[in-house]
Amino acid sequence: MTWLAIIFALTALLYASVGFGGGSTYSALLALAGVDFRLLPIISLLCNIVVVSGSSLRFARSGLTPWRGAITLTAIAAPAAFLGGLTPVKEATFLALLGASLVLTGLTLLIPATATREGEPTPMARWMPFISAPIGYLAGLVGIGGGIFLAPLLHLVRWNNARAIAATAAFFILVNSVFGLAGQLIKNGPGLIGAAAAFGLPLLIAVVIGGQIGSLLAVRFLPQNAIRWLTAALTIWVGARLLLG
Repeated sequence: MTWLAIIFALTALLYASVGFGGGSTYSALLALAGVDFRLLPIISLLCNIVVVSGSSLRFARSGLTPWRGAITLTAIAAPAAFLGGLTPVKEATFLALLGASLVLTGLTLLIPATATREGEPTPMARWMPFISAPIGYLAGLVGIGGGIFLAPLLHLVRWNNARAIAATAAFFILVNSVFGLAGQLIKNGPGLIGAAAAFGLPLLIAVVIGGQIGSLLAVRFLPQNAIRWLTAALTIWVGARLLLG
């Protein structure tokens, strides 16, 4: 458990430093550790909520969250995340989806935020609310927040400036994680809640510590691009391990 908590703290540090929660990587690490796959999304979503709650609050207090757009995207995605959490899935299918989402997550991290050009949003920007629905469903199904998929798309269509997109992604992850967790708990029944809480408590403490360090200090020691590359490398490696067995 000690080594797992250390890796969780490192994962939270890396993801928080680039504005995300890290839910898919938490699930993959638990899977590689041999934890019951039904517990994976529950523990991972709890960790997600812990990591992004602080950043969401800081963005809101700073007036950076574009509430109208963020609420529109999230209001469409959150019910889909709940349905994803409710959807029964076999272990092999769950792990395959998780591994594929991790590899895709790592690839999205390699898209530089500087690719966003200033100017008017592209015509595709108006379709982002509809695209947020399948992202929300996948989020609930495999225990992630989905913001890591949404943010690069928002950058590419010039939906808003970089800081507003980061604030939107944090809010998106937080709400989707809550809705996805609700679906997972209803699907699996109350019996797993105690098991998830007992096993996951040290990991939650670890991500609190790692997430705070990541959001407050990490960017002072490493360039932002270096952090993104490290996070992408970790994510792709863990995802490949799952897919290759």
